[in-house]
Amino acid sequence: MSILLPLAILGLGIVLGVLNIKTLRLLFIGATGDPANIMIDTQAVLGPMPRPWRNLAQGGEDKNWRITPILDQVKALHPEYIRIDHIYDFYDIVQGTPRNLTFHWEKFDLIISDILAVGAKPYVSLSYTPMSLAPNGDITGTPTDWGAYQLVIQKTVEHLSKDRGIDNVIYEVWNEPDLFGGWKTYGPKNYLTLYSYAARGADAAADNGAKPFKFGGPAITALYKNWFDNVLKFASDNRLRLDFFSWHRYDREIDVYQKDVANAKEWLDAYPQYPTLEFHITEWGHDPKNDAGYDGGYGAAHTAAVASEMMGSVQRGFVFEIQDSTDPAGKQYWGRWGLFTSQSSGSRQKPRYAALRLIDRIGDQRLQLLGKGTWVKGMAARLGDAVTVVLANFDPVGKHGETVPVTFTNLLDQSFLLEQTFLDGMQRSAQVATTEAELRVQIPMLPNSVAFIKLTPQK
Repeated sequence: MSILLPLAILGLGIVLGVLNIKTLRLLFIGATGDPANIMIDTQAVLGPMPRPWRNLAQGGEDKNWRITPILDQVKALHPEYIRIDHIYDFYDIVQGTPRNLTFHWEKFDLIISDILAVGAKPYVSLSYTPMSLAPNGDITGTPTDWGAYQLVIQKTVEHLSKDRGIDNVIYEVWNEPDLFGGWKTYGPKNYLTLYSYAARGADAAADNGAKPFKFGGPAITALYKNWFDNVLKFASDNRLRLDFFSWHRYDREIDVYQKDVANAKEWLDAYPQYPTLEFHITEWGHDPKNDAGYDGGYGAAHTAAVASEMMGSVQRGFVFEIQDSTDPAGKQYWGRWGLFTSQSSGSRQKPRYAALRLIDRIGDQRLQLLGKGTWVKGMAARLGDAVTVVLANFDPVGKHGETVPVTFTNLLDQSFLLEQTFLDGMQRSAQVATTEAELRVQIPMLPNSVAFIKLTPQK
């Protein structure tokens, strides 16, 4: 090391005088922002705890993928819905010719039964074009027969929501239409045409005795205002069913997720005919491409931080994805998006899975939490007499750590058991007491870490 660096640091300390160590550290790593100062009113119950993270997605990794080998581990996440796509090119549902279609549900029913076995409902992305209707074999192409396509959607909805008797299935028209197929909301390859025939097929199924379900789309690669406006206006003008608007979001900046929802809510003001429209983020993560962060604490901290920001903002946010496919080079960890490594490499749990288990321990009555910072996000809830807190410290560059002050207010004067559990498995517990209806503790948060805190009154 050059002697110039220590001298430079010493000189800077003399010039700045009272600059503290934390400020120096932040300065040298180039980070700027606000540290957290968490305040939790233990009596300010806001209502039931929303859990948008209780939704999982699996993409086009493996035609033969099953949940069965990891069924108990997936079940432990308490998923409400599991989203699957590629249903028409993975499961050989549609066969025959446009004027003489036949439907075969055997392969599809295997994955549906898996979803039900973990206690979840199916969330079905109606993708892609069945080979029987695909122009020149292009499964992202415009169906060669719109009437036949409408029938495909009708039969799909009828199979799940009528014949199998599953209520509250959610159907989403296509998967990333702006990417897979280059669909637009105008011109010769118009997603709005696709949506209209799909919606009419779903309506026919409803008229034919299907149990209640939800229907919407478009599952675009990000939230775009032109898609939002055009889909809502078209559905309204043509009296088409639209129960939710969905998009995907892959971004390392946590605030982007809140900005999306704020924008969508603002745009929705122009459409009072949709007073109950839901927002679904049907895929999310920190990078749409393979990234090593998905295999470690980086992805885990991002998952916990985004989950806390989605809370109360969107109805459903689908973690992408459940399990890796097999690496062509044979590596166990290869930056794939899964919560588990591939089945061929042992289905090992990754830290993102542990993060979801940790945050799902939060109580069922949401509490007011103030004082989140640039890096540290959090949520709080009552669990019986106890107060539970999740904190996630996520830094996109992986360098920022801080000791977070957490203040509990409106407490009774008594003793408490304070328990801390961290993502790496480390646990701490201590007896604490207050005589001033307030308790302040310090929680050390390393870069890209997650902590679960429980404060239980002692009788």
